[in-house]
Amino acid sequence: MRVLLYSSNYYPEPIGIAPLVTELAEGLVRRGHQVRVVTAMPNYPERKIYPGYRGQVYKSEVRNGVTIDRCFVAIRPKPGLVGRVMLDGSFALLSFFKAISGWRPDVILSTSPSLPACVPVAATRMFYRCPTVLSLQDILPEAAVQTGLLSNKVAIKVFEQLEKFAYASATKIGVITPSFTENLLAKGVKASKIQCVSNWVDVGFVQPKPREESAFRKAHDLEDKFVVLYSGNIARTQGVRTILHSAAQLKDNKDIQFVIVGEKSQLSELRVLRDKLNIDNVLLLPFVAREELPDMLAAADVSLIMQKCKVVGFNMPSKTQVIMASGRAIIASVPVHGAAAQAVRESQSGLVVEPESPTHLTKAILTLHNDLEATKTLGDNGRQYAIDNYSFHQALNAYEALLKSVVPERQRYGIAELAQDFKSPDLEKI
Repeated sequence: MRVLLYSSNYYPEPIGIAPLVTELAEGLVRRGHQVRVVTAMPNYPERKIYPGYRGQVYKSEVRNGVTIDRCFVAIRPKPGLVGRVMLDGSFALLSFFKAISGWRPDVILSTSPSLPACVPVAATRMFYRCPTVLSLQDILPEAAVQTGLLSNKVAIKVFEQLEKFAYASATKIGVITPSFTENLLAKGVKASKIQCVSNWVDVGFVQPKPREESAFRKAHDLEDKFVVLYSGNIARTQGVRTILHSAAQLKDNKDIQFVIVGEKSQLSELRVLRDKLNIDNVLLLPFVAREELPDMLAAADVSLIMQKCKVVGFNMPSKTQVIMASGRAIIASVPVHGAAAQAVRESQSGLVVEPESPTHLTKAILTLHNDLEATKTLGDNGRQYAIDNYSFHQALNAYEALLKSVVPERQRYGIAELAQDFKSPDLEKI
């Protein structure tokens, strides 16, 4: 198949949906499909366009067999409502012209967020007269409203209409958890249109290894510490400040060391809070390179998943699968009835505690600190669960099948199949 993958985020962005989309695109290429990605100039999580991509409206490149067509986006470091409109609007407009300037796809695979991108995706579908599959990674605007990121009533109404349009215009919708399915069914989306495909982790790339072999642990003088690690986005939905308040409660325990890894500009606010609390057991570090991720994860004794109370329960942080694959115990400070909590409980890979509660987080940390054997068992459980349920091979099979289900077979009859037919016994007789 020829697949046009429409996503606002892609490599080299290190976190969020970008690594997943990149792995999916390259995986489809290895299966013999042609993939062209329409995306924005890389800007996340710093929220400014990366060096090497600035001062250009469009830029095309090829990486690991994937053609990547990028467009300029109007990005601000701290986008409010106006900034968000500029960002989404610039991507929607400029990406459309790039999308219709290449080869004709058999199918368009789009990701959400960004929700306004559903408009150029629908227009591109009409231009090429091909089906579309929507990969739903978050449910907007519901998630943004619940967390306070979106409060303008007019904007909410507009985004709600965009949400309805996105579901109606897609041929099929891929969701990452069963709770997403329930949400869409309640909104009138037909069950036949929805297919659940869990996000994945490359269990060959992210593998557990003895913590004493971690170069990250050695580089930051953590050899003799019980390391509690949080790595990822430090956004309003994450509740990362709870970690520092828990650290304040444990400041007299010299054996426990907290490590928070995130984007440099986001760490500055945590540094102010750390100084205010007068604690020295929290290490704030910038993101490591992608290839160093498994080593960093191996430095932990316990890894954290953090969400705020008001985060809608269907949200499933992608780091959940990654931590499981690393073979480290999880403490999930998340809504107890949410998708992340359910995954941790089902996998028996960690403890689920009340979100935004430093006291509950502290209690869970001490529980695992005082029972290292149980902590290791939780990590082993998570690793096995990731292998059994979140392998990239399984997800790639599911996405490939989903894409093929909307593409008429005659359009998938390519050169390889034609060449094979010419080797058939009947044709050889002729």
